[in-house]
Amino acid sequence: MSGHEVRAPASSPADELGVVVAIARRAATLVLDAYGASDLEVAYKGPGDPVTRADRAANDLICRELARAFPEAGIVAEESAAEPGADVAVARALARPRVFFVDPLDGTREFLARNGEFAVMIGLCDAGRPALGVLALPVSGEVYAGRVGGEAWWEDAAGGRAPLRVSRRRTGAEARVVASRSHAAPLVGPLHAALGTPAPVERCGSVGVKVARLCRDLADVYVHDGPGVKKWDSCGPEAVLAAAGGRLTDLRGAPIDYAEPELALGRGLCATNGLLHAEILGRVAEVGGRAPR
Repeated sequence: MSGHEVRAPASSPADELGVVVAIARRAATLVLDAYGASDLEVAYKGPGDPVTRADRAANDLICRELARAFPEAGIVAEESAAEPGADVAVARALARPRVFFVDPLDGTREFLARNGEFAVMIGLCDAGRPALGVLALPVSGEVYAGRVGGEAWWEDAAGGRAPLRVSRRRTGAEARVVASRSHAAPLVGPLHAALGTPAPVERCGSVGVKVARLCRDLADVYVHDGPGVKKWDSCGPEAVLAAAGGRLTDLRGAPIDYAEPELALGRGLCATNGLLHAEILGRVAEVGGRAPR
């Protein structure tokens, strides 16, 4: 495949990942073009929930190309799900064995603030569990990709590629915590204090950006107990993190069921290098993390 051309339907897991990477890169280019415009044309889907022309254009491109390359799969995409009457289409998509979850521009607030901390995110689930994921960071040109049980790699804007692997830190006292910049997570402060780690909390935008840092051994723990996180925020990142050796669950340690119709992550999320997961979940329980509904 040359450039970012999208191929015909894939015939193997490696081919599938390559097709999704190409689609994500095309969407990232579109988002970057809009990022450089003088007018970002912001609207609001709800209080504190901005959407731009770039969100919608990237959403349309990704959904169109995924449907062409993977006609058997369902697609649940953030901006499509926000359209009137979308509930029926989402239910039909979730009824399929394979489902893509798409966040065309994760970190719209960061996009509007022009701080570069946003990502294009695509994840594929098989029978309700992540199978592959791609995170594309438009400003840096980086791509993070992985197949659960298979390869995980990072690629720079020039096409240079390196394997992804999470850290080997085993105690919370040495953990590096990354947290949301724009969406307050009440749990983060108490958890950080309980861990006693000397490293300050690093705050940045986008679930994808934060999980990418875990995948490159630049952070070890990311937790979120605030509102607003949906399955299109977690699916792609979870797949890449799992392929890199990490783990993502809800705050009680249960796996996220992507076949279940509720799209909001009401029990929050906990992403770690895997080795720290049990300790972090224990600390979350100690400091009063969100209990299951």
